[in-house]
Amino acid sequence: MIIAVASGKGGTGKTTVSVNLARVFPTPVQLLDCDVEEPNAHLFLNAPPADEEIVHLPVPDVLANRCDGCGACGRFCQYRAIVSFGTQPLVFPELCHGCGGCALVCPRQAIVETPRRVGVVERRQAGHIRLLTGRMDVGVAMAPPLVRAVKARLDPALPAILDAPPGTSCPVIATLRDVDAVLLVTEPTPFGLHDLTLAVDMVRELGLPFGVAVNRMGVGDDRVHDYCRREGIPVWLEIPDDRRIAEAYSRGELIVDALPEYQSLYRQLRDRLEHLVQQGARTHADL
Repeated sequence: MIIAVASGKGGTGKTTVSVNLARVFPTPVQLLDCDVEEPNAHLFLNAPPADEEIVHLPVPDVLANRCDGCGACGRFCQYRAIVSFGTQPLVFPELCHGCGGCALVCPRQAIVETPRRVGVVERRQAGHIRLLTGRMDVGVAMAPPLVRAVKARLDPALPAILDAPPGTSCPVIATLRDVDAVLLVTEPTPFGLHDLTLAVDMVRELGLPFGVAVNRMGVGDDRVHDYCRREGIPVWLEIPDDRRIAEAYSRGELIVDALPEYQSLYRQLRDRLEHLVQQGARTHADL
């Protein structure tokens, strides 16, 4: 089971939901912090990194003694990471997605790939939670390659919760690919509703089953719930606007540890997600 926890905007409580959901699993579970630009799930788990692995992205290096300036590489690259004006190509490593296509189309084998460091993947163990954290290097522009590196280290034998970056851009898409279901975390405010609609459009475009968690219930109005009813979207979790939750958060404590009465809410969410994934597996088997 692979579940992604996402949101249309930052600050809705996505990471809080992710770590507390992982905490109520009775058996070993993986938590992948795919918010590689500003990862913070580790702040709740109080576990030092067990090890750290450097992640590189292959970028083109042009061999001047072979290149004839034909421009095939530049015509292939949609990201303009390599361009040619009838002379030796110019390479812009910060734009390169590392696909290797430019080297493949070069008729003179004048392009080789060299590794460019983009960040690290940290591993931690906090009780039964195995945390994988992606952390981008300062100055690196693109998150998707590091997100893919984090996901590549996922153990398919264990359930996994993916804490996605906020928004609906490329890093989020990279996180959501190949997951079993998505939990969209929002808040009952006009801003929360606006960004929830964007996130709903995204997961529908990806064809993924999803539901909604409403955080800080009581601070806004009913428009988020009205929208979910109209669209037939299930609300799987409602977290009240409880000052004690904010106080526990400010101390870096998990809600389900500081306030045990909330454990049942997260267990119900876990059970709903497991049931949804099992239903999907049976449907695929029938097909």
